[in-house]
Formats: sequence, structure tokens, C-alpha cells
Amino acid sequence: MPQGEGRLIPDQLLFYCRPGFEHDVSTEVLACAEQLGWHGRTEFAAQQGHVRFLVEDERPANELHRELRFERLVFARQSLVALPPLSLAREDRLSSIVSQVLASGWSFDAIWHETPDTNEGKALAGLIKALTRPLESTLRKRGALRRKAAGRRLHLFWMDGDRVQLGMSFAGNRSELPGGIRRLRFPAAAPSRSTLKLEEAWHEFIPRDEWEERLAEGMQAADLGAAPGGWTWQLVKCGMHVFAIDNGPMKGDLMATGLVEHLREDGFVWEPPYRLDWLVCDIVDKPARVTAMVQRWLTRRWCREAVFNLKLPMKRRREEVVRCLDMLRQALHEAGVPADLRCRQLYHDREEVTVHVRLRD
Repeated sequence: MPQGEGRLIPDQLLFYCRPGFEHDVSTEVLACAEQLGWHGRTEFAAQQGHVRFLVEDERPANELHRELRFERLVFARQSLVALPPLSLAREDRLSSIVSQVLASGWSFDAIWHETPDTNEGKALAGLIKALTRPLESTLRKRGALRRKAAGRRLHLFWMDGDRVQLGMSFAGNRSELPGGIRRLRFPAAAPSRSTLKLEEAWHEFIPRDEWEERLAEGMQAADLGAAPGGWTWQLVKCGMHVFAIDNGPMKGDLMATGLVEHLREDGFVWEPPYRLDWLVCDIVDKPARVTAMVQRWLTRRWCREAVFNLKLPMKRRREEVVRCLDMLRQALHEAGVPADLRCRQLYHDREEVTVHVRLRD
């Protein structure tokens, strides 16, 4: 760990992710860092839910963190500037943590304890609860934890009871959710659990103060591959009128709302009768085929906004995502259609990512 004026200088970044997607985060971070002119290497283990990027030049990792914007990342749930992992003595876990914090010179106004999204991580809840108050008290007395510190947050990432890694996050370039996870309650009236994927997409891609304008009652939407109606249910909940396109059956209660027109047609070839406000799609098919279909909608301006999922292959998942997004961006550019595009693997996704596109009129 480099030092400057007696202080520890962070030389790594720490990223959280869905267990099993460590390689995807690694390749993504390495590619982004290279584009920004940084050199480094990654460390990770399969199914452990986190990846480290170690900077291999003399610049502090803080500089890379500022340049590597969190919203650009697809597979990472959280992005932190980090210090080296600590091995703790069971009889005194706090001393090593406090010493490293003080050596770093960090100050912050909140402390978050987090674990990997694994059963082993969840089992640490009792230990974390026992350590929280004593640690906060000690760091407050030493001046590291204070009332106003520009929103800086200290994260303690517990890999097990004897190993922890300290990281720092900064407002505007991080997830504001513990563990980077948005946990939503499944609505009992919804036809399927897939409804949570679209609800999470609303939270992820649309600022809450814009919901009344962009998810408004009376809007027109299409749900391609709608059955049994999980995503249609979210649209109807907003008061939208929905073309539900699917050869399969829709849930009866949903049809009773009078807001859904169920058309037993192929979502890949169906065309709307007029321009709609929203297109949503959770069709299970090859990512390139789904992207090509959505591309047709967007380049012809058949909708104003779209949310769709891409089901990923078993191997080279990130490469497939990059290929599809590049294809879509290129098509929009050639058609002269300005648009804002974002993509993220959401918590309620599994082997898939969610894409949001908003056309700029």
C-alpha cells in the first residue's frame, strides 16, 4: 500500500456483484480502466460476490474512482475506493479496523456494514450487530466519524467473521442501497414474480420526482411477451392502457381492469397502431434478436421510452451485452434518433440484464 505523508493511500477499488458474475465485473472494469488510461489487475473468486481492482501505477485509486462513473457499469452493484483486506483477531476485532481507518486519514458521516449476497454473508448479521455501536463510538471519539463529511460513507465489507475490507464511497458515484441491492416486496395481486423486475427498473432508471410525468395515468404502452401479465400489471398499476402481446393466457383479474387489450400475436412482428409512450419486453429469446426487434421500434419512433431484458448466454455474457448495446447505439445514430441508453443487471434479474432507452424529441 503506497503511503504519502505517513498516510495510507488507497491503491484498489472494490466492486460488489451478484455471485457468479465476478468474471463479468472483472472484464468490464478492466476494459473501462484501460479506456481511461489506467493499468491494473483484478482479484476475485467464483461465487463470492465481489471483485477487487488493484492499480499498478503510482496514482491513487481515488482518481480512477472519480473517472470510472458507477452508472456506466452494468454488472457492478457498488463501487468503492478500498484499503487492503484485514485479517482480524477474534479476541479484538475492532483495534485493527480503527487503526487502518486512522492511518488512512479518512473521515465520513456514516458507517455501513455489508456482506456478500450469500448464505455465509447473511450468517454474519449477529456479529455485525454486536460490533456496530462500539466501532461507531470509538471512531466518533477519534474524529473520523463526524456529523458532516460531504456525504462520504465508510463501508465495512465482511467476507467472514475474521476478514473485512474497508472502502469509501462518495455521493453521486455509488449505489445508495445497502449492498447495492434494492429489495422490493412482491405484490400479492401481481400475476408473477417477474413484476419486480419492471418495478425495479422504474426505480433504477427514472428519478422518483419524474414518475408522475413519465409513468402517468392514461399513457399508452405495449408489453411484448406479456403472459401471464407480470409486467403488464405494473403498467396497469400506473393507470396506463396496455396492448398485451402474447399467444399465452393473461391472468383474469388483470383483464377485468378494462385497461388491457390482449392480442394473441407474435411480439417480434406486431406493430402498434400509433405511437406509444412505453414499450416493455421480457421475451425469452436470443439477446441479438430481442435487440433487433427493439431497435426497429426505436428507430421508427413507435415509442418514447423502452425497458427490455436481454437473456444472457452461459459464456461471454459481458461480450454479448456490449455487442447488443453497440448494435443498438449504432442503429439509433444512423437513423438520426437521439436517445439516452442505460443498462444494468438488477437485483431481481437472474441470468439477464435490463436496458432502458429514452428518445430525445
